Amino acid sequence: MQSTPDPVTVLVIDDEKGIRDGSKRILDRMGCQTLTAENGEAGLATLGRSDASIVLLDLKMPGIDGIEVLKRIHTMNPEILVIIITGFATIETAIEAMKQGAYDFIPKPFEPDQLRIVVNRAWEKLSLKKEAAKLEKARRRTLADLGTERTRIHTIIDSLPNGIVVTNADGTVVLMNPAFVRVLELPADTATGQPISAYIEEEGLCRLIVEISSGRHVDFDDIPTYEFSAGEERFFMARGRPVLGERKECLGAVVTIVDITNMKVLDRLKSEFVAKVSHELRSPLSTIHEQLALVLNDLMGQLSESDEHLLSRAKEKTQGLISTIGDLLDLSRIESGITCQELKPVQLEELLGNIVDFLGTRARTKSQSLTLEHPDQPLPTIKADPLALESVFGNLIANAINYTQNGGEILVRLDMTGINLRIRVIDNGFGIEERYLDKIFDRFFRVKTDKTRFITGTGLGLPIVKGLVESLKGRISVESAPEKGSTFTVLLPVD
Repeated sequence: MQSTPDPVTVLVIDDEKGIRDGSKRILDRMGCQTLTAENGEAGLATLGRSDASIVLLDLKMPGIDGIEVLKRIHTMNPEILVIIITGFATIETAIEAMKQGAYDFIPKPFEPDQLRIVVNRAWEKLSLKKEAAKLEKARRRTLADLGTERTRIHTIIDSLPNGIVVTNADGTVVLMNPAFVRVLELPADTATGQPISAYIEEEGLCRLIVEISSGRHVDFDDIPTYEFSAGEERFFMARGRPVLGERKECLGAVVTIVDITNMKVLDRLKSEFVAKVSHELRSPLSTIHEQLALVLNDLMGQLSESDEHLLSRAKEKTQGLISTIGDLLDLSRIESGITCQELKPVQLEELLGNIVDFLGTRARTKSQSLTLEHPDQPLPTIKADPLALESVFGNLIANAINYTQNGGEILVRLDMTGINLRIRVIDNGFGIEERYLDKIFDRFFRVKTDKTRFITGTGLGLPIVKGLVESLKGRISVESAPEKGSTFTVLLPVD
């Protein structure tokens, strides 16, 4: 670290005494105030009594595990930086913890220098955040001032590994860090003061940044991330947020650009593997299914009841596997960008009306009401793949029918919100517990309860829906409660 930082309190939560004691010795020599706890309950209790800023957290502990402790820590104080301690066998869990807000992770066994590096990094981040807060409190500046006084925050923006660019209300660049210049391979002497399109070639991203800068996105949660490529082997993700003034007026936008090339490569390898295995399995399974059907037809009446039941179950199971493989191949095509190529103007009211009419027969067999509600004013058309939209809303409405009790109600509501068309599929069915809401779009995940365990499915319908919605530059979310029903919301951009 370049300067002497303010003292910091570090809490070590680990069920191994050797790890706790060794970490405390190292951290004490660094000038930290070190606290220790032998499990998650004790660690949370210690946090309630202390002002620890950094937590070293073991994932595998008796009692509540590290992931649950991480969630509770963020509930108590989201500013605390949590560093995950993990063994080789829990690397995937550590990555999941990073997605849920952990700052960093360190694998066991670790050397003293490794611990010093990761704690120093967190310590420096805390110091930078404090310095940034002091600068903001000391003097509020306009975004244009930031361009002329950038030397005062030069250390902060230069230390950030991701590209950052700031625009004013008309989309002109007033500030950018070296990482932004490096990521987009701009000349080293590139200066600010030009429209964002002079720095970024991706037209869609430039359009999104101008929209954010001008305050067109009222609901910040509506602002999508934007993925783009620079050549065949470089991929990036951009995320933008408006910068608001004292009167909540939009002064411009701040945009971060992250290199996701490695993630894309891993996703591609995974998809290629799944597609190859699925393709190789489909032909023999189809043959087995046909042979079982032939045996059942030829020996009808000659088999005992138990033998006929076994063969029928085998036939059903092979058909289920064939359906699963078909869904996996659909997912692979979505991830490869093969779907949503036939973009046409679509009147969503008409498309949803056809789906509701088609699935209405299934709803009536369960004495359910299935209705479509849309505003009095005509809605604009969108440019999309009609087959992809039919798959999305056919899946969502069919799920609502399957997971709603006999006599239940299902409502498909269509309206506008901001620059997006909003489609909500609402039911008063079985509902989903809150702990499952962040998992239902994962592959093969299915909520099993006494009411749903007999409902058949592959667990791939919602992942396919999510993939198709995102390929259409849209977003999907869900709200649900047990015994009260679920609401799936899809946002699709009009332009």
